[in-house]
Amino acid sequence: MEAVVFDLDGVLVDSERTWDEVRRHVVAEHGGRWTEEATRAVQGMSTPEWARYLVEELGAKLTPERLAEVVVDEMARRYADGPPVLPGAPETVRAVGERYPVAIASSSPPVLIKAFLEATGLTGLVRVAVSSEQVAAGKPAPDVYLKAAEQLAVRPETCAAVEDTTNGLRAAMAAGMAVYAVPNPHFPPDPAVLAEVAFVLKDIAELPGKL
Repeated sequence: MEAVVFDLDGVLVDSERTWDEVRRHVVAEHGGRWTEEATRAVQGMSTPEWARYLVEELGAKLTPERLAEVVVDEMARRYADGPPVLPGAPETVRAVGERYPVAIASSSPPVLIKAFLEATGLTGLVRVAVSSEQVAAGKPAPDVYLKAAEQLAVRPETCAAVEDTTNGLRAAMAAGMAVYAVPNPHFPPDPAVLAEVAFVLKDIAELPGKL
């Protein structure tokens, strides 16, 4: 193994429910109607992708660009006092970073990735941080993971990826990485997809001992 690539939302930050809450509110406030399928459908999408989905599929009466701005601004406001870092996440990243180059491959916009890195003091340790805004397609496409490997100058198949949701697991597997799943208790991944990963962890703190 040559490197470890972490997802952010749901793996290092307890933000999946916050994203869901904010998107639901914005859609309802602007004339759309949320569906239960939407919660899982948008997980892993890039910002332009989920913004289009909320407008075209759920009927929000904003342009995708404006809707994305409203949602991300609200997320940034909620992060103002520090992102909701999951217990043990920074310590795990540091422990892994002592042995391997570390990257983040996230569906969050760069401003929120930066907020996490600054709040946890991990800016210098995480060598590469890629947002799905910076690639052609969000998860479950492998693009964000392939870009992280490229920027680390390693082959994807020599990397481990740490993920929590169905679309994230699919993206990392499609990139050819060894996937370590930390299933999100609030949005459990598809059991059929979970069965395909290399390792299933109960807690992210288990990761260093499994690599």
